[in-house]
Amino acid sequence: MLKNWLKIAFINYRKNWLSTLINILGLSVGLCVFLLIFIHWQDEKSYEQWIPDKENIYFIENGNAAFGIMSSSSYPEIFVSKEKFSEIEDATVYNDWGKEKLSVGSNSAYVSGSATIDSFFSFFPFEKVAGNLQNALSDNGKIVISDKTARLLFGDDYLNAVGKSVKSDSKVKEYVVTAIYKLPETNTVFKPDFMYRNPYMEESKDKWTNFNYKGFFRLKPGTDIKALENKLSKQMQQQDEIISKKWGYTLDKKNPATVYLTPISKMKLDAKSEGINKGDKKSIMILLGLSVLILALSGINLINLKTAQASQRAKEVGVRKVVGSSKSALILQFLLETFMICLAAYVVAFAMVELLLPSYNKFLSKDIKLIDPNLFVYTGLLLIVFSLISGLIPALYLSNFKPINTLKGNFARSKNGIWLRNGILTLQLVISSFFIICSLIIHTQVSYMMNKDLGFKGDQTIQINFKKTNWENDFNVNKYRRLKNEVARIPGVTDITGSVNSIGTGSANMSIVKLASDTTKTIQTMLGGIDENFLKFYKVKFLSGRDLDWKKASDTISGAVVNETFAGKLGYNPKTALGKDFFTGWDGKKKYKILGVVKDINYAGVEQAVMPIVYFNYDRNWIKNNLQNLQIKISKDDINGTLERIKEFWITKAEPGYPYDFEFVDKQFAKTYEKFQKQQTLFTTLNIVVLLIALLGLFALSSLLIEQKLKDVAIKKTLGADEKTLIWDLTKRFLLICATAVFISIPFGYYAMNEWLKDFAYRIDMPVWPYVLSLILLLILTFVVVSFKAYRATKINLVKYLKYE
Repeated sequence: MLKNWLKIAFINYRKNWLSTLINILGLSVGLCVFLLIFIHWQDEKSYEQWIPDKENIYFIENGNAAFGIMSSSSYPEIFVSKEKFSEIEDATVYNDWGKEKLSVGSNSAYVSGSATIDSFFSFFPFEKVAGNLQNALSDNGKIVISDKTARLLFGDDYLNAVGKSVKSDSKVKEYVVTAIYKLPETNTVFKPDFMYRNPYMEESKDKWTNFNYKGFFRLKPGTDIKALENKLSKQMQQQDEIISKKWGYTLDKKNPATVYLTPISKMKLDAKSEGINKGDKKSIMILLGLSVLILALSGINLINLKTAQASQRAKEVGVRKVVGSSKSALILQFLLETFMICLAAYVVAFAMVELLLPSYNKFLSKDIKLIDPNLFVYTGLLLIVFSLISGLIPALYLSNFKPINTLKGNFARSKNGIWLRNGILTLQLVISSFFIICSLIIHTQVSYMMNKDLGFKGDQTIQINFKKTNWENDFNVNKYRRLKNEVARIPGVTDITGSVNSIGTGSANMSIVKLASDTTKTIQTMLGGIDENFLKFYKVKFLSGRDLDWKKASDTISGAVVNETFAGKLGYNPKTALGKDFFTGWDGKKKYKILGVVKDINYAGVEQAVMPIVYFNYDRNWIKNNLQNLQIKISKDDINGTLERIKEFWITKAEPGYPYDFEFVDKQFAKTYEKFQKQQTLFTTLNIVVLLIALLGLFALSSLLIEQKLKDVAIKKTLGADEKTLIWDLTKRFLLICATAVFISIPFGYYAMNEWLKDFAYRIDMPVWPYVLSLILLLILTFVVVSFKAYRATKINLVKYLKYE
């Protein structure tokens, strides 16, 4: 019986080779897209699965009215809570401090380091290579290093590095190596090449508002997380009350301080703040949902073509039923045929994934490999379920044919199943229209962001970040001035400036400001410590008032220029804000006076609302410690030559021994919407895939249906119908279905895009033209595809189709 079924299956595959090929191609492309996005999702979910007891380890996040939800905590919040609440067994901190140069003799390594404490290794048990990780960071003079770093510093003798000294440019100039560890080979956000004890912890013990630590709790099994979050939140609210009374500002009672605990195993995707190298869960889930739609579209193609071919197999079904075949046997036979097509597509899809994976990894900046056995288990189950779902409808439809109807004449003229084919074709075109609408709106939003007035002119400007080395007084101002003077003498350099906050990187420092005349008015603001020429350098437009005058002591000591958002948050317009006094959280009770109001500058990307900012002299308080960059404008006459001269100076005189790195400011800002450009690229690619699958299915379906009408065409042609009339008669039904599908897709597209646009503080108004263009485009494509086959139908041999009439 099975042999007979297979023989019949291959006969039908060969007979309908075009539709079989289209089915396999469509399914393989749909499966390939789904698999690529699915493995990305699984890869993101696999972070921190290596950690023992991960179900009891939680990442601490803080939310308040002034700063939103933060990924950092204060020292007392972490360690006072450990002592105060019995549910907390242990606590630790971890801060990625970026790259730093370590050296041993003539060997040096420029590697990524972090600041932490001993308890880190009980939370995250890195594999020990040498030494002892317990008490390895008991004081500030100790350091632990990875085996990779040990090899760079000590060569082949790296296993004997324990007890030896390592020099650093950090606050502690020399460390003793106490242990060597091996980094986890699985996915993790914890990848420090070395770790030392955080040198600022002692001075942070009483600073409840110093949110500078990434904190983690290990909780007792069975802890009520919500109850503990409430206790921690109340503790922070009490501290806010104390601090607000001390500084004389009013708390926002509607948005009190809130503490969130996120499981470490879900931190990568589900952190409420930016987390630690947080993944973009929303985009992944959107793409996963869209890939499921594409897979469904492939299944719809299969169902539609199988039901369209039903008339060709009606007599076969009738004969089989007459000779005793049961309905269940027929269903199994047709399901087997569908499964064989799906299996072939499954194999082709994995081959396509292997070919595309290197490019996909490059696009995602990942290194995903097809080595997870669970992937094959999941996709194998998907194959079976998909085969059942997509095969069951045509199998039931075919098995329900009545022998008396199928054997008495030409079943091709029957109207059975037309409603099913039309309904499925409509669903297919609804999905296609949905993708076209969404793709056009995403493209419009991204183009809007890229062309938006950013409030500054950053052409031919590069930024170089220099290393903090002057730890004794903790100020970088002297290094900045020296480098500025020396770089200014390089031919091709036309101007230099500096600022605490870098354009394109968001806010480095935030504080609270309150109005002097009404202390109940408080806002959160960025600290805009800037050099004398910063606003002129970037051609920032003044809306009222004037720039800071560096020759006036009052301007440099207490003068300020604010942006229009700052003025608006305090209830003023650019003109009425002039002359107003305010107190800041960074300078105690000293008043600042507003001398000018400038147009908003986008620092963190155009999808986010512009923050209030106060521009002031960088050299008047502790903010000078955070000035760590040079922003250099170069002549357009010899850009490459100037860049080479700056590089030569930097690696030989400015910071020898460190890698040289710079970024064009325009390009640096462009990175803020790189995620959305990738979304645009992915959605456009998916849109092309959807249209390809839909049009292939439409072509195959129209071919089958038009073939069933060839005798009608022959009769009409004999009676004198011209080609245009015949083509219109054959295509108008498809065009009506297409128009209906577009109108059905409009509310779905509107809802989806309105939700997507909510992520943007600056967004387009919902345009109408993508919906109109989707209708026009699909009508044109449908007409072209169907009319091609219709035109071929008008060229038939009349004798062939009329000789039996």
